[in-house]
Amino acid sequence: MKLSVFCGVSVDGFLARHDDRFDFLHTGEQEPHGFTEFLASVDVIVIGRRTFEVVLKLGHLALYGKKPVVVLSSRPLDFSAVKDGTLEQMMGKPAEIVKQLKSRGFQHAYIDGGNTIQRFLAAGRIDRLVITRVPVLIGSGIPLFGPVPRDINLRHVATRCYKGGLVQSEYEIGAAPGNRAHRKGKSALRAKRKQAK
Repeated sequence: MKLSVFCGVSVDGFLARHDDRFDFLHTGEQEPHGFTEFLASVDVIVIGRRTFEVVLKLGHLALYGKKPVVVLSSRPLDFSAVKDGTLEQMMGKPAEIVKQLKSRGFQHAYIDGGNTIQRFLAAGRIDRLVITRVPVLIGSGIPLFGPVPRDINLRHVATRCYKGGLVQSEYEIGAAPGNRAHRKGKSALRAKRKQAK
């Protein structure tokens, strides 16, 4: 199963202001930058409780269409106010969430929300990052990235620039080429030892 992040941030790396507003994301001349195509490629959306509440308040839940939306929360959630959409609650560690989703046949998840992105990154569960930087500095807010237990190697896929000032970078997440080669070498050595026996 593949897990992807597709988000917009200020140049200084914030997803939203401390009060959850993200008005600054409209800075500059905006234009389509791949979100519609990305959303069409996923079959489930996974968001945190706080992000869900913001999306619901702004009336943006319809953006997800008929795709299932999984809201992560350890507290009971009330979905009675939501008339359209397929919503459910899950709780647990990222590995447990992925296991549940995979067992139900989902193939590509959109991971959204600051804390949720950070948790899944730290757990080594994100496969792809698409980050669009908006030409503005806001000084403080809710950061995209937080502490990680180890270095996370990124492979640069592409960087795209838009006339309104947006700069979008795409990365795949995984072991650095050198680490992969090192592991391959160790595997080959083990195989030779087995043959010698």
